[in-house]
Amino acid sequence: MTDPEETHVNKMSEQEIVPRVDIQILQPAGWAAPKGYSNGIAARGRSVVIGGQIGWDGQCRFHTSDFAGQARQALQNIVAVLAEAGGRPEHIIRMTWYVIDKREYLAAYPELGRAYREVIGRNFPAMTAVQVAGLMEDAARVEIEATAIIPD
Repeated sequence: MTDPEETHVNKMSEQEIVPRVDIQILQPAGWAAPKGYSNGIAARGRSVVIGGQIGWDGQCRFHTSDFAGQARQALQNIVAVLAEAGGRPEHIIRMTWYVIDKREYLAAYPELGRAYREVIGRNFPAMTAVQVAGLMEDAARVEIEATAIIPD
């Protein structure tokens, strides 16, 4: 995710966006450029599927009720799980965000963009965000699942 003031993602070359081997951004000719995500990714390597991560730490404790703070922690959790497979944030090719309140998500967008770039970097995987009626943990504001491909 990027701040609105950020340079538009697709104005950069693919090498600047995804400096990885065996990963290709899929952008059909004539389509509007996405902001902060990719429409599709083709990749080759070892698949890593990361279950939904919420904004608590490794001991299942929430340290904030703030949306951006919980999203930052969920992203850090994803990076920690991915590291167990020898992966890094740039190997993430897909994310699905489940949010409790669309307006809360949109209001947090500037801080969310900063947190995303600090934890994940300038990697823009295929991404979906959906508003849901609730999450299994009542205190959770967001849950994020991810898929990564670690090059062979």
